[in-house]
Amino acid sequence: MIPTAISIVGTVILVLDVFAIISVLMGSSGVMRKVLWIALILLLPILGMGLYFLIGRNSADAHA
Repeated sequence: MIPTAISIVGTVILVLDVFAIISVLMGSSGVMRKVLWIALILLLPILGMGLYFLIGRNSADAHA
């Protein structure tokens, strides 16, 4: 039971990280800023994704 729950949580985190990376790539930020956000998301998956959606998105990107 526990390994199944862990794999489901891991899959959800992976999907959300991929969504965050796609969001970074489609944003209007500069290349260096995109590279830094993607590196943060890959190195710290949960924290990086959370920080990006809380403080990393431009107001123009958030409504697009």
